[in-house]
Amino acid sequence: MSSCAANGGPGGTAHGFTLIELMIVVAVIAILAAIAYPSYQNHVVKTRRGAAASCLMEAAQFMERYYTTKMTYVGAALPATQCTTDLAAHYTLSLESSSASAYGVQAVPQAAQANADARCGTLKLSQTGAKSITGTASSYKDCW
Repeated sequence: MSSCAANGGPGGTAHGFTLIELMIVVAVIAILAAIAYPSYQNHVVKTRRGAAASCLMEAAQFMERYYTTKMTYVGAALPATQCTTDLAAHYTLSLESSSASAYGVQAVPQAAQANADARCGTLKLSQTGAKSITGTASSYKDCW
């Protein structure tokens, strides 16, 4: 057998992929990516929202510790924590209001998070543990 025949030359069989086969593979990959990427983005938004809710709980615990030592919420300020630092690009946590016997903390979505999560909007938590949102969701339970 000549080397020409062994390599797919005259008298041998050709090996490889046809253009049609390659186009089918590319189309399948494109379809899978079109399905997976939006799902991934939705998961990222929900995960960041969950982290913001956890940070609000941490802020509420700080406010309760402050009240325990001062017997008032007046003068309290939220400390810079790892939680607030990690979420700074996506949420701004702040003390919404504060009086002697009441406070409210909120997580305001920023930039891409605000655009992607308009359904929930700003997450809020009061000294009574009441949770609320400013978005269009039917209930705060959909977001917390």
